[in-house]
Amino acid sequence: MENNIENMILCEKDEIPFLQLPSFQKQKWLHHAFATRLGGVSTGIFSTMNLGFNRGDSDANVLENYRRFCAAAGFDLQDLVATAQTHQTNLLRVGAKDRGAGILRPKPWHDIDGLVTNEPHVALCVYGADCVPMLFADPVHHAIGVAHAGWRGTVAGIAAATVAKMKREFGTQAGDLLVGIGPSIGPCCFEVDTPVAEKFLSCPFLPVKTCVVKKDNGKWNIDLWEANAQILRKAGVCHIEKGMICTKCHSDLLWSHRATGGKRGGMCGILCIEEAAQ
Repeated sequence: MENNIENMILCEKDEIPFLQLPSFQKQKWLHHAFATRLGGVSTGIFSTMNLGFNRGDSDANVLENYRRFCAAAGFDLQDLVATAQTHQTNLLRVGAKDRGAGILRPKPWHDIDGLVTNEPHVALCVYGADCVPMLFADPVHHAIGVAHAGWRGTVAGIAAATVAKMKREFGTQAGDLLVGIGPSIGPCCFEVDTPVAEKFLSCPFLPVKTCVVKKDNGKWNIDLWEANAQILRKAGVCHIEKGMICTKCHSDLLWSHRATGGKRGGMCGILCIEEAAQ
């Protein structure tokens, strides 16, 4: 079953919903999906699809949630690769030898907020519950990447860093990239104080500051979707798709840190190359 929600497609299989981006869905060499908070086995504040091992839920519940999500969305659980995201701009190239890391065995790396690969059946995971999950696809070199951008990662330029990493590793040209911005807190709900707003106003990666708007109450609203899109455009990326789904507005479907006061589970997006390039 499929329905549209904002600029994304809401799919469902075996009563487990997940989201996809239309432009990525059309790329037959790729497979991708974003989890929701529904369809799992977790209880209490983690009810029901919690994909975060470090939230306080039982590992058995989290692993069963991964099994259910992967079965519904069409991934092999053993292919997943995950790392510990800490709002940095560090990126790591991974391959077949890393499959299962962070899911079926402990994470061997820390402080990594982005992953890249050009190998098939290496499913890259990116986490969020208001932070921006980004998917990167290079159809020329059949290479992919994922990046996690909270406000700190955004102003530090992780979007541009991912483009640069893919160029170094695979010869990716920015103009060939397709980048998708997944479910995350929208400009409608991301209110910040002046010190955070000033980080955006002074950010060298942002060519214009239209993503930062001062409110009558003295606070600021920030558009993380547009901020990352501006950074990507400055890096030479032309093909950017915004999912436009605010996690806080849709907290019945998605995990939102702000909506729950931090008492929540975790979601992930997954991106994988289906087959080796011919």
